[in-house]
Amino acid sequence: MSPFEILFPLIFIVLSGYVSAKVGFIPIKQLDGLRTFIFNLCIPVLLFSSMIQADLSNLAAGSLLLSFYLPVALTYLALYLLLFRGRKFPKADCATKALGGTYSNTVLVGLPVILMALGKQAGAMVFMIITFHSLMLFFMTFSLAAKNQALIGIVKPLLLNPIVISITSGLVLNIAGVEPPSLLMESLSWLAKPAIPGALFILGASLLQYGIKGHLKGALWLSSVKLVLLPACVYLFAIYLELPTQQVQVITLMSASPLGVNAYLVARQLDSQAATLAATVVLSTMLSVVTLSGWLFLLV
Repeated sequence: MSPFEILFPLIFIVLSGYVSAKVGFIPIKQLDGLRTFIFNLCIPVLLFSSMIQADLSNLAAGSLLLSFYLPVALTYLALYLLLFRGRKFPKADCATKALGGTYSNTVLVGLPVILMALGKQAGAMVFMIITFHSLMLFFMTFSLAAKNQALIGIVKPLLLNPIVISITSGLVLNIAGVEPPSLLMESLSWLAKPAIPGALFILGASLLQYGIKGHLKGALWLSSVKLVLLPACVYLFAIYLELPTQQVQVITLMSASPLGVNAYLVARQLDSQAATLAATVVLSTMLSVVTLSGWLFLLV
């Protein structure tokens, strides 16, 4: 499949969500219920059922996890130090901007692209890798922002995240060799079907809530780091470690996904750079149509 064939259905659904919200077909205030249904139920069910049925052979290799997490962590720290040492920004601003350059919208954008381009087995690889994605980056952000918050206050909400719980529980049952009844798995598959299209639709509708006016410069350079520099680092590191081709493809496309909206929510919680990160969510999502096409052309 060409990059256009892979991305067009995803773009179409995102645009459908945006237009629906723009013309008032679905009022913004009604999105909360739909968002809860998709993100707290459908997506966790999809991740759980996919993880429990996944072929885990060769997926949990240390080199695979290292090739994704080490470049992400190093890029985060490099951004933080550049802003803190070079630009003399406050710690909280440095931490949130570093998050804006490294946090990937893997579930809403990366996963659909990878499933379309590489298939279900590659999707299982995504589930394995993203288990600690939010945990690591949010923990680093809250810690480096130097807020007076106990460690348990930082970790607890991350461990109670539905995505972390669903992936972890599915992984545990898979390793333990537990096979749920086929009737239950069939029922779960029905509940999981709205997950990807629903998430993309909500992403499009949510873009209406954020804007880039007045923050274009900051959003542009953070988007450049997120969409070009970070995936390039991940790609080169994976090539250096001689990972199999599909693993290189998966982790590069994951890191090439646009900024996830949860980074904006963290910035709001820290009361730091929220407008810039909101603008980066919008701009990186728009630009990812071009950059993901480039990465797909290179990799697939």
